[in-house]
Amino acid sequence: MAQTASHPRQSTGETLAADELSAQLEVYRRELTGYCYRLLGGAFDADDAVQETLLRAWRSYERFEGRSSLRTWLYRIATNVCFDQLGSSRAKRERPMGLGAAVEPVEESLATVLPEYAWVEPVPTEHVLPGAGDPADTTVARESVRLAFVAALQHLPAKQRAVLILREVLRWPATEVATLLDTSVASVNSALQRARATLADKAPDRSGPSAPPSADESELLERYVAAFERYDMKALANLLREDAVMNMPPYAMWLEGIENIQAWMTGPGHECEGSRCVPIHVNGTPGFAQYRPDPKGGHFPWGIVVLENDGKHVTGITTFLDTEKWFSRFGLPDHLD
Repeated sequence: MAQTASHPRQSTGETLAADELSAQLEVYRRELTGYCYRLLGGAFDADDAVQETLLRAWRSYERFEGRSSLRTWLYRIATNVCFDQLGSSRAKRERPMGLGAAVEPVEESLATVLPEYAWVEPVPTEHVLPGAGDPADTTVARESVRLAFVAALQHLPAKQRAVLILREVLRWPATEVATLLDTSVASVNSALQRARATLADKAPDRSGPSAPPSADESELLERYVAAFERYDMKALANLLREDAVMNMPPYAMWLEGIENIQAWMTGPGHECEGSRCVPIHVNGTPGFAQYRPDPKGGHFPWGIVVLENDGKHVTGITTFLDTEKWFSRFGLPDHLD
C-alpha cells in the first residue's frame, strides 16, 4: 500500500503518522480477506479486493468522520469493492458437481478444461479465519468457508450474499447491516430470508460436521493419508461414504461412488501411487498437499487436496492441480527430497 510521510486528521483532530495508520488498517486484513473470499469465491480475487479496500481507506481517511467504527467503515468499502468485481466478472464461480452429471472414470473425461475464474478456489484456513475465540463463533466461521458453502453462496445475488454473511456469519445486527448497505432494516430482513431459502436448496449436506475439527475428524484424515500413501484401495474404500465424490479443477470432470473413485485411482490416476502427503489446513477442514514420485528423485508437487467429511467418512475429494499457484500460497516446498 502506497504511503506518504503523514496522513490527514482523525475526526478528533489528531494527526496520524503513515506507519500508525498502516498498522491500524492492517489489523483488519485477515477478517476482511475472509469476508471478501466468501463474497467472491476466489482466493486471489479476495486478496485484490482487500488490497484495494485498504488503499481506498488510506486515500480517503481524511473524509472518515468517525460516525461509525473504523471496522464498519472498512467493511463498507470492502463491500463496494466486491460488488464492483461481481458486476464486472464473467460468470459465477462453481464446482464441477454444479456443472453437469458425473462421468465415467476414463482418461477421455479430462477433455474439458475451464479457466481459473470459473472455479471456487481453496484458501489456507489461517488466512481467512480469526484466531481462538468463542467456540460457537469459531464453528460458524469454519463452516462458512468450506468449499460447498462458498460455492452455494455464489448462487446468491451480491446483496443477498453480503447480508447473509454479515448477519449469519459475522453476527452483525440488522440495523448496522442496513446502514452499511444504505438500505432499510426491512430490506435486510427480506434479503436474508431469500438468501436462506436459496441456500437451503443449493447448499449440500455433505460438506462435514458443523464444528471445529475433532479428534475423530483428525484421525479420519490420518487414516486416509496413510491408506493413500500405501495406495491401499481396500483401506481407502472403507473410509469413503458410498456416495463420495471426486473432482480435480481445472477439469470439469467429477466422479461419484466408491467403485468409480477406485477405478480412477487404479486406472488414469495410477501414477499417484507412491505419493507423499503433507497435512495442511484448508477451507476450515483438514487436507493435504500431494507430491508425486519424481523420476529424478524425491517427489514433485501435484495438488492441494481438500477432504470433505461427515465426521465418520470422507464424502468429497477435491484436488486443485495448479501447483505453481497454490503450493507457494500455502507455504509449501516445491520439491520433497
